[in-house]
Amino acid sequence: MLKVLGMGNALVDIMTRLEDDKILEKYNLPKGSMQLVDDKFSETIHKATDHLKKQITSGGSAANTIHGLAVMGVETAFIGKVGNDHLGRFFYADMQQNKILPLLLHANVATGKAMALISPDSERTFATFLGAAVELSPDDITPEQFDGYDYFHIEGYLVQNHALIEKAVKLAKQKRLIVSLDMASYNVVEQNLDFLRRMLTDYIDIVFANEEEAKAFTGKEPEAAVEELAGLCEIAVVKTGKKGSIVQTKDQNYKIKPIKAESIDTTGAGDLFAAGFLYGLINRYSLDKCGAIGSVLAGKTIEVIGPKMNDEKWKDIRRLISKI
Repeated sequence: MLKVLGMGNALVDIMTRLEDDKILEKYNLPKGSMQLVDDKFSETIHKATDHLKKQITSGGSAANTIHGLAVMGVETAFIGKVGNDHLGRFFYADMQQNKILPLLLHANVATGKAMALISPDSERTFATFLGAAVELSPDDITPEQFDGYDYFHIEGYLVQNHALIEKAVKLAKQKRLIVSLDMASYNVVEQNLDFLRRMLTDYIDIVFANEEEAKAFTGKEPEAAVEELAGLCEIAVVKTGKKGSIVQTKDQNYKIKPIKAESIDTTGAGDLFAAGFLYGLINRYSLDKCGAIGSVLAGKTIEVIGPKMNDEKWKDIRRLISKI
């Protein structure tokens, strides 16, 4: 089977279910966004939500996608940077436990963490302290890391470091890997429009975006946005929440239906959609089937807190995929 290398922010997610949106308003956190914060502000949010139920798991967009692929039996590896602390050790152990090759580097700062604040309507808002993750630099990326892999998946949250992304995708293309990009939060897209457009035009083969991200990039609604995105790379996917998703190439268009699901938390749904879609491509399924597998993984993800599912959920996922 083809192998996938991922690169992204190595973060530990601290997921908290909110009783209402007052905390978001109090700390000026736009609902549904990802805001970069310092360690002090992250701790402030942590303390302000002390009375609420929390769940801790390894996270980061690309790491979630790689985790999903690994559970489905794909050979994977992940490039990221963590601190020499208990959260860094937790992240490393989680990778190993899930049979992901951890190509992790270390920095003399704390491991990054994402405070994932889950509203009652299941929308999630992130206050993210990047910590060691932001220390990942172009000097950490070598040609040898790409040897033996067929796909390279990266997250848009890395676009804060243009030189890092550009070096990585250049090396991936030199090694003949297929490159996929998940766009990240709409506000990140807005802040990096010119750079993202150049990356899509020159290096990216597959792009994933939700409707807010696609609109931030194109200024258009999903159907027109996916067409514009597909004009820049080989395959464009725009996820439209409860409506499903749209998959577009230069000459093909598929509207993918969602599965029925009881939404508890949308954290990681897009990441796991990407895992399902890439799994389909690796197995040489048609694009509509790739989208359908993505919908299965996304739909099951929103039924649990956080992006990680138990064995029972994965058993159900495999059953549903077998019918596609």
